[in-house]
Amino acid sequence: MKTTHGSPPLVAHVIFALRAGGLENGLVNLINRMPPERYRHAVVCLKDHDEFAARIQRDDVPILDLHKKDGHDLPLYGRLWAAFRHLRPAIVHTRNLVALEAQIPALAAGVRGRVHGEHGWDVQDLNGSNRRHLWLRRLVGPLVQRFVPLSAHSERYLLEQVGVPARKVTRIVNGVAAERFPPPGPPAPLGVARRRDRDPLPEAGFPPDALVVGTVLRMETVKDPMNLARAFVAALARRPDLWPRLRLAMVGSGRLHDDVRAYLRDTGTDALAWLPGHRDDTPEILRALDLFVLPSRAEGISNTILEAMATGLPVIATRVGGNPDLVVEGETGTLVPPENPEALADAILAYAADPALRQRHGARARELVEERYTLDRMVQQYMDVYDSVSGTRP
Repeated sequence: MKTTHGSPPLVAHVIFALRAGGLENGLVNLINRMPPERYRHAVVCLKDHDEFAARIQRDDVPILDLHKKDGHDLPLYGRLWAAFRHLRPAIVHTRNLVALEAQIPALAAGVRGRVHGEHGWDVQDLNGSNRRHLWLRRLVGPLVQRFVPLSAHSERYLLEQVGVPARKVTRIVNGVAAERFPPPGPPAPLGVARRRDRDPLPEAGFPPDALVVGTVLRMETVKDPMNLARAFVAALARRPDLWPRLRLAMVGSGRLHDDVRAYLRDTGTDALAWLPGHRDDTPEILRALDLFVLPSRAEGISNTILEAMATGLPVIATRVGGNPDLVVEGETGTLVPPENPEALADAILAYAADPALRQRHGARARELVEERYTLDRMVQQYMDVYDSVSGTRP
């Protein structure tokens, strides 16, 4: 499949900014894994990018920063049109509501293939009920040839609320590079806690026999890290006998990082917790956990849940967005209501008391990743969409 100039078609991915995050991680995985003879890629950042862009392994991916001003920035439409005229992409792929309006200059620039992905909800619109956002999707939606929601929740929203025809909707779940997240050591027998191939988080100063509850997330309101901190404190209050072993690892940076640290300090549990900020060694961190928790108020399809599952960890997640698509209740993990530390504490204590349950759910989680959530499967589904909207075939 070649363009008239003999090179593969170009996909211009439009996002708000190329920085650390689940959406951005999925984009980088897609670019790195897609065969270069099938599609070329460019990333158009409405705002800018940082060192996270170095994770793109291909050296033929231009990154354009358009430096969007806060609030309404009408000249941005002109900069987008100019970028598309310069890049001459076969496909423009926008992601989330913040980038949806880029479909307008894409059409004006003569781009034939127009795709829009719905990856999650805005922090100001956690359930898609904002009327302005709904009408914006209805207004711009007819310009989009294919919508790609990641979760069943987003798919229902597009079909039932926005009114997108079913023929224009293709749900694609994120994939994970399972080979990067191997479970630590050989599988442990039922009734025996997971084995580790190294000491658990030596930087944290945890005891060798620690039972580590952990998460990797942005310390922002939508991820609700305080929910997990409160649940950890509640669990210890109910089971003071767990003080010698139960530990908390919360990895990630953001505006709530200091607030969470202060809360743990005020409750006298800060010595039992490790909050190192942003880290680049996620596979190693996950391999040191016994239980993974995602306490979000809203989610699309969480890459970190998939990575934890690939590592062979049982997962506790809030029942929001795409989390129920990934976590099979009673089989690979537990779902709890959002913003409910007491329910989250219940789930943590249930796993803390039952090593066999942790082992069984973690092993099944790894199996599901290998069956349903491989990166190669995700890449093939995106290539099928790109082939369809661009009118080309390999």
